[in-house]
Amino acid sequence: MIQIFGTNKSFDCKSAQRFFKERRIPFQFIDLKEKEMSRGEFDSVVSAIAKTAGSRADAIDALIDKSSKSYAEIAYLDDSDKEDKLFENQLTLMKLPVCRNGKTDATCGMQQKTWELWK
Repeated sequence: MIQIFGTNKSFDCKSAQRFFKERRIPFQFIDLKEKEMSRGEFDSVVSAIAKTAGSRADAIDALIDKSSKSYAEIAYLDDSDKEDKLFENQLTLMKLPVCRNGKTDATCGMQQKTWELWK
């Protein structure tokens, strides 16, 4: 089943939910304001994104919302510190929505072309 991590106030998260509803693809929405990703879920998402991004560091970079007000806190950290800071501040630093299809596929932000391949 597809999981969408995000917030109810985010326009992109609502668009992602609508995308899957319109195609009758079942999904589970997890509001990060109520429950953030566990370390295992976070690692699974990073690993899945790393498959297409090239490396774990590139995956972390892809997950960071560079337009976030909190971006300055993470911009100049080294890669391992960035990952820890991102995990600790998912709500303020992560590019939403984060969509996960099982343990093997994940996206961040609006990725309809990729989602169309998920059945």
